[in-house]
Amino acid sequence: MQDHPGDLTDLRGDCANCFGLCCVALPFTASADFAQDKAAGTPCRNLQDDHRCGIHARLRQSGYSGCTVYDCFGAGQKVSQVTFAGEDWRTGDRERARRMFDVFPVVRQLHELLWYLTEALTLPAASPLHPELRELLDATDALTRRTPEELATLDVAAHRQQVNVLLLKTSELARAGVRGRKKNRRGADLMGARLKGADLSGANLRGAYLIAADLTGADLRGADLIGADLRDTDLTDADLTGAFFLTQPQLNAARGSAGTRLPGSVSRPVHWTAEV
Repeated sequence: MQDHPGDLTDLRGDCANCFGLCCVALPFTASADFAQDKAAGTPCRNLQDDHRCGIHARLRQSGYSGCTVYDCFGAGQKVSQVTFAGEDWRTGDRERARRMFDVFPVVRQLHELLWYLTEALTLPAASPLHPELRELLDATDALTRRTPEELATLDVAAHRQQVNVLLLKTSELARAGVRGRKKNRRGADLMGARLKGADLSGANLRGAYLIAADLTGADLRGADLIGADLRDTDLTDADLTGAFFLTQPQLNAARGSAGTRLPGSVSRPVHWTAEV
């Protein structure tokens, strides 16, 4: 799929080539994350005619912090420009618009899997699995290019399980090279845990609940963070160098600082250093 191994360019949201699908297709409920209720398939009141957000620069101040932690992994532009060949939901018929909104979450899940598979191919320790990873990457990419009708009936859960089996093997190989005891915290309830300065290097934190946990100065080098819930997790001055399967939405949901060390696949969230 990508021209170069590890190239995540096509798996990052490109709003300029999307018809604002995340602002229309997805529902949200009035809460600390969203200022109002919105039904699936209904445009957000802040969505402009050019498909841009009218309050993008002040989402957090306006009560839409949930929008700042969302990422479509490039599914928006794929559905807009490939699946529906550039046909705007505003100008097409109502049934076609509905199908576009239904397909978007499906492609988003597939693109998230593409992110993990692409990253797995960059891990030298997982080289014995690279042929299988490449094959599954190509197969997943092919799924994203199916027709709207085919995508609507796709069993994403079954495909995710197939991918997960290989990602688990990848994780074991990658973490085996980290020195010291490998901690298994898979699915652990660590909400609010006081883990300041903790040595979690090479840890298995897949699906761990780290909501509001204190990981200030913690060592997370080489840790597997796939699916870990990092909402309001304090990563101030933590070291995540070499941590893998970490996504931008996870990081955006956490708190951190200029001193937090990150892997190259993600960017430092603006709100970590800016006043909000």
